[in-house]
Amino acid sequence: MGRDDVGAAQGGDVAQQQENTKSIDDWLPITSSRNAKWWYSAFHNVTAMVGAGVLSLPYAMAELGWGPGIAVLVISWVITLYTLWQMVEMHEMVPGKRFDRYHELGQHAFGEKLGLWIVVPQQLVVEVGTNIVYMVTGGKSLQKFHNVVCPDCKSIKLSYFIIIFASVHFVLSQLPNFNSISGISLAAAVMSLTYSTIGWVASVHKGKQPDVDYSYKASTRTGAVFNFFSALGDVAFAYAGHNVVLEIQATIPRPPKSPPRSPCGRASSWPTSSSPSATSPSRWSGTGPSGNSVDDNILITLEKPRWLIAAANLFVVVHVIGSYQIYAMPVFDMIETVLVKEFHLPPGRTIRLIARSAYVALTMIIAIIIPSLVDYSDSSEALLWPQQHTFFPASCGWPYTSLRDSACLGSQTGSALYSAFS
Repeated sequence: MGRDDVGAAQGGDVAQQQENTKSIDDWLPITSSRNAKWWYSAFHNVTAMVGAGVLSLPYAMAELGWGPGIAVLVISWVITLYTLWQMVEMHEMVPGKRFDRYHELGQHAFGEKLGLWIVVPQQLVVEVGTNIVYMVTGGKSLQKFHNVVCPDCKSIKLSYFIIIFASVHFVLSQLPNFNSISGISLAAAVMSLTYSTIGWVASVHKGKQPDVDYSYKASTRTGAVFNFFSALGDVAFAYAGHNVVLEIQATIPRPPKSPPRSPCGRASSWPTSSSPSATSPSRWSGTGPSGNSVDDNILITLEKPRWLIAAANLFVVVHVIGSYQIYAMPVFDMIETVLVKEFHLPPGRTIRLIARSAYVALTMIIAIIIPSLVDYSDSSEALLWPQQHTFFPASCGWPYTSLRDSACLGSQTGSALYSAFS
C-alpha cells in the first residue's frame, strides 16, 4: 500500500469518526435541536429561576430581619443578574466554539481534567438533589391539596403521593430535548408566577395576627448567626438556574451575522429582571401577618381561603413537574453521553427509555425511603447552589478580565465573597 493510500485511509477514518460524533451530538438531548425561539428559553429560565424557593423567602426574612433581609434580597438579585449575563457572554467567547454544557466552560477555564472534576460533581449534586427535593415537594403539595379539598377523607401516606407525582415523569422523561418540553415549561412558568402571587395575596388577605412577633427567630446570638447564613443560602436558592443556563442557551440557533448573545440575553435577563415581582411581595407580605412564626413554606402557614390554598398547591405541582424536567435534562445528557461514547451502546429509544426511567425511579425511591438523604440533598443544594451561580461564573470570568478593568474585577470579587458566605 502506497503512502497516498495510507493517507487516504487515515483521512477516511477521521471523516468517519467526525460523522459518528456528529450523529451522536444530533441525538443527545442538549445538542439535538438548535431551532428554539428566544421565548422558549425564557420559559425554561423562568421555570428554573422562579421556583419553590420563593415560598421559603418569608421564613428567610424572619431569620434575617427586615433591614438586612431587604438588603440581601436586592444584593442577591444584582449579583444573580450580573453573573447570568456573564455566563451568556462566555457562551461563545472563543470564536467558532460554543460552550453548550456547564462542564465545557469549566474545562476551558480550568483545564480538560480539572474543569471536569470541578464542575460535574457539583452540578450533579445540585441537579439530582433538586430532582429528589422536587419529588418530595410535588408529593407534599398533592397531599396538601388532598387534605384541603377533602379534610374528612382518610389520611394517605406521603409515599403514595410521591409515586403519583413520579408516574408523570416516567412519561415526560421520554421527551427528547428542551424544545420538546417547551409547552410544559410555559405551563410551569405561568404556575410559578401564579402561586407566588397567591402566596402574597393570601398573606395580605390574612392580615396581621394578634400577638405577632417580629424579633429574630433565634433566641441566642449563636443561633441568630447560624440562621443569618442559612437565610443567605435560602435567598441564593430562590435565585436559581445558572447551572442549566448554558444547556438552555445551546438550543438557540446562531444568527447569521452575530453570536446568539442577544436572543439568549433576552431569554435570560427577562426572567431574572422580572423575578423580583414574584420574590419581593412574597417575602415582605408573607412575613408581615405571622412574623417569626412563619413556616418554611408560606402555603403551609396559610389555610384560608381554602379553595385558593388548594389551587396554589396544585399550581406548585404543575410547576415542579416542569422544573424536574428542566433540571433532569442535563443529567440525562450526561448519562446518555457516557453510555454512548464510553460504553459504545447504540443510541436510540431503547437506551433512552431504560436510562431515563431508571433515573426517575432512583430519585423516586430515594425520596420515599430515605428521608434523611432528602434533608442532606436540600443541605447540599444550599451549600453548592451559591457556588454554582455566583462563585463559578466569576471564577471563569477572571482569566479573561483585564486587570485594568477594576470595576468588573471588583464585581467578580464581590460575587465570589457573597457565594462564600452563602
